[in-house]
Amino acid sequence: MYDFDWTSVPGALPLLGKGMLTTLQVTAIAIVFGIAWGTVLAVARIAGGRILSSAAALYVNLFRSIPLIMVILWFYLIVPQLLRSLFGSSLGDIRLTSAMVAFALFEAAYYSEIIRAGIQSVPRGQMSAGLALGFTPGQTMRRIILPQAFRNMIPLLLTQAIILFQDTSLVYVIGLSDFFGTAYKVGDRDGRLVELLLFAGAVYFVICFSASQLVKRLQGYRK
Repeated sequence: MYDFDWTSVPGALPLLGKGMLTTLQVTAIAIVFGIAWGTVLAVARIAGGRILSSAAALYVNLFRSIPLIMVILWFYLIVPQLLRSLFGSSLGDIRLTSAMVAFALFEAAYYSEIIRAGIQSVPRGQMSAGLALGFTPGQTMRRIILPQAFRNMIPLLLTQAIILFQDTSLVYVIGLSDFFGTAYKVGDRDGRLVELLLFAGAVYFVICFSASQLVKRLQGYRK
């Protein structure tokens, strides 16, 4: 029978805290830039011309058809060389940068579909009303359609953010010391891999469960 020993967990907390900070950095950057770029893609698919709409659809379908772990590895091989050629070798550990770029561009494809559905949920009469008030189509989209769409899709955006937070554990494949990667390394070093991974799983559960309950409350308030 396995003899559990949790004494290595308290001493690992400072390192785990740094790993969690890395996880939150990747998550935050991916959410902000993913939503921004996803909004551009969604508007291009709905209101852009044939070329823009086709290009946006190709981007979305491409990233939604490729496993995230492959995207992380691809950008880990591409981004460091690109940054070194532009800025030299004084950027420190650019694994974090490559992970942020990979997650931001990958998540944008999923946020784009959420945002596109949110835009389409706004009654078409809102566009006509905006044009009747003298707004251009672009102004109507920015000032009338998008604010309503984002209010409608807040629960879905938060749910996708929870999924994104969980997916950041995949950055271990490029050696980035996020929360999961740090837990694995410390557990392997101390010979207490089971305990550290169980502890990491419990932390993920508490954070994600709490966030999901917040989403449910927001949905309840909207009703």
